Amino acid sequence: MSEKSKLLAVIRVRGRVKVRQSIAETLDRLNLRRVNNLVLVNSGNASYMGMLKKCKDFVTFGEIDKETLGKLLSAKGVKAEDSAASSLLSGSTSAKELKIEMPIRMHPPRSGYEGVKKPYQNGGSLGYRSEGINKLIAKML
Repeated sequence: MSEKSKLLAVIRVRGRVKVRQSIAETLDRLNLRRVNNLVLVNSGNASYMGMLKKCKDFVTFGEIDKETLGKLLSAKGVKAEDSAASSLLSGSTSAKELKIEMPIRMHPPRSGYEGVKKPYQNGGSLGYRSEGINKLIAKML
């Protein structure tokens, strides 16, 4: 990831059964309490990056682009999606200021996840997927 802060989309992939207490608390702090929930996180915040590193075996995350963010906001009923998407991506406003409730509840992806026990680099769905998160979100809208 680059030094410039980016907006990350984080999606919970795995459920609550047999989750260590410390990871469950981390997922709660990220506001990811259910499978297929999505939150938007700023990558410039070191504490968020530490939380993502800790729970990478239960979530998938990557940089969301303006087009996908606009589609996501319009599907969830946010007015003026273009200006809202650009202001969120630039970091000038937060989701809370735009009255976007987090987490955003998503449908399961069409044709399913690639695999919920393997990392994205090994053909699964977990962990960091950079720009691949946009394809996953498109499958979930």
